[in-house]
This record gives sequence, structure tokens and C-alpha cells, in this order.
Amino acid sequence: MAPIHRGTTAFKKLNTALFIGGFCTFAILWGMQSLLPEMANEFNVSPALSSLVQSSTTLSLAFTLLIIGVYAHKFNQKNLMTLSLIVSSLLVILSGFLSSFGVLILFRILQGVTLAGIPAVAMAYLANAIEGKSLGFAMGLYISGSSIGGMTGRILSGFLADQFNWNSAVMGVGFISLAATALFWYLLPSVETTSHHIQQNHRIVHSFFSPFRVPGLRFLFLNGFLLSAGFVSLYNYIGFVLMEPPYSLSQTLVGFIFVVYLVGSFSSTWMGMLSDKYGNDRILTLAICLLFIGGVMTLHPSLWVIIGGIAVFTFGFFGAHSICSSWVSNFRNDHNTQATSIYLFAYYFGGAVVGTISGTLFYSTGWSGIVILIAAVAILSFLSSKRIAYYSKQIE
Repeated sequence: MAPIHRGTTAFKKLNTALFIGGFCTFAILWGMQSLLPEMANEFNVSPALSSLVQSSTTLSLAFTLLIIGVYAHKFNQKNLMTLSLIVSSLLVILSGFLSSFGVLILFRILQGVTLAGIPAVAMAYLANAIEGKSLGFAMGLYISGSSIGGMTGRILSGFLADQFNWNSAVMGVGFISLAATALFWYLLPSVETTSHHIQQNHRIVHSFFSPFRVPGLRFLFLNGFLLSAGFVSLYNYIGFVLMEPPYSLSQTLVGFIFVVYLVGSFSSTWMGMLSDKYGNDRILTLAICLLFIGGVMTLHPSLWVIIGGIAVFTFGFFGAHSICSSWVSNFRNDHNTQATSIYLFAYYFGGAVVGTISGTLFYSTGWSGIVILIAAVAILSFLSSKRIAYYSKQIE
């Protein structure tokens, strides 16, 4: 199959399908994040413990990505992604019938395992299907679908929880994802992978460690960890701040704050195009600076400045994540699928681990501690990005 070029019907259908895939995946993954304050009250647990509803899914997703990254070439990518969405949607619907916190965590772990089929394959799928000059734009559209899915899941679950209960909120997200999966399957073409086939155990081990031997990729993996750590920490606990005095916002209003995800949807595509034109290094630096500024803005006591800060932070985050994602796919490496899986492992591992640990920081120091964490993450990510650019030039 010849590379698909921007502007063609095939390009539009493919990107629409992956937009939907990203939408469903992240609606399921992040749909319960806005419910964490309600979970803390419903099950009488601390904010840090309630975050396990979110971090358990991202952590199991992270580890599953490593396994799928090795064996994904053995399966039809379209069928693997479709099955992933169907099973995950059904598990979400079943989660709405649960009344035990422990069993809910178990179901969330299972959802992380089944969801892994989309992110593990999607970026490598795009790298195989799309011609190089259009990859940044295509990757941006996929990340855009992810951001809108995350936004919709959070808003919908917050609204339904206020109107009914958290059980109805979870089931609503599941039914929408299940319906959208049919359109995903219809639009997405089957694309043959160009990854090397790995048959023997020693070659499997080699494929896993191969990306770590590429110096620039090591720093890209670090960037994924850092970016997600700051992002999840902000969104896990900002709801606790806004539902307390002096803001005292309802669950629905806190959910609607996630409308700022729309700026992330725009920035992932726009910065993806800018990186195609001006280079990954320059645009990634810009995105990280915006992330830093937005995080600091949330220290202001004004609600509108806080919301503006969240928007600026989100704009920078999704732009940076989009650029790093496409950079991993474009980096010269013999095991592209495994490299993207390791990047995503680092990304979700950072969010799961730091997102939970930062709950203790939030409990002991308040919101200022979270902002200091975000600032430190941004500075480290900036330094890491310069190493990525250095090594990228060495292999050009």
C-alpha cells in the first residue's frame, strides 16, 4: 500500500477513524477523573486514595503497552484496535453496576489492559500509512481526538453524576464509546506494518532494548514521563480546589471546566503543522514554556485566571505531547512500534505514579505544592528537549 497523502479521500477517512479511536479511548480512560471528589465522598477515602480510580487504569495501560508493542505485528492492526474498543466499552458499562471500591479498581485495571490496543498501535499505524511530510498533521489530529475524548468523558460524567449518580455517569460514557466504535471500524483501512517481524525470544528481547540504544529516544521517553506527570497532577486535584470555598463549584461546573480541552485539540494539530514547517525543537520549546506559564497562573486567587491558566497549560501540554509523539515515530529506529510503545509506557507510567504521589503533596502543602511540581517538570522537560534536538541532528 502506497503512503497516503494529505488532501486525499483516504487521508480524510483514515484520520477521521483515528480521531474517533482517540476520542473513545480517552473518554474511557479519563472519564472518571472529574468524579474523584465524589469517589472520595462515596467510598470515604482520601484524595490520594481516590486517585487510584484513575491511576490504576493508566498504570495497567502502561505495562500492557510494552507487551503489545512486541507482539502487535502478529495481528491485523485494524482488528486489534477495534476489539480493544469493544471490550473496553463493555467493561465501562459493567463498571456502572459496582458498589465496592476494591472491585471498581479491579475493573479499572482491566480497562487499562484492554484499552492498550489503541495507543500501542495507532502511532505506528500512522507512521506506516501516512507519507512523512504529513505525519505531524495526522498525529496532531489523532491527539486532537484524544483531547476531545478526554474532555467529553470528563464533562459528561460530571453532568450525569450531578443529575443521577456516578454509576449512570460511567455507563453513559461506555454506551457512547461502544456506538462510536462501529464508525471507527467502518472508516479505518487495513494497513500492512513495515516493522520487522520478530519470531524468536532473543529477538524479542533485542527489539525491546533497541530503542534505548538510540540516545535521543531515551530523552523522548523521559519527556513523555515528565509531561504526563505534570498533566495528571493538575487535573487530578484541581477539582478538589474548585469544589471547596471560596469557589464552591458543583460537580457539573467542575466538569465543564474541562471544556478547555478544546484548546488542546487545536494546539495538538496546529503545533503538529508548525513542527512540520519549523522543526520539532523550536515548537516543543514553545509548548513547554506555555505549559510552565499556565501552571503558575493557577496560583492566582481569581477563578477566571485559574481557568485561563488551565487553558494555557492544556494548550502547551497537548502541543508538546503531539510533537514528542510524532518525533518518536520519525526517529531513526529499526523497531518503530516498540519505540512508540515504550514512549507511551513512560507517558502513562509518569501520570499514574506521580499523579498518585502528588496527592500526598496536595494534602500536605495544598495547591502550591502541585504548582511547584508542575514548574519542576516543565524545567526538566525543557532541558531534556535540548538533548533530543542535539541527538536528532547527529543522526540526520
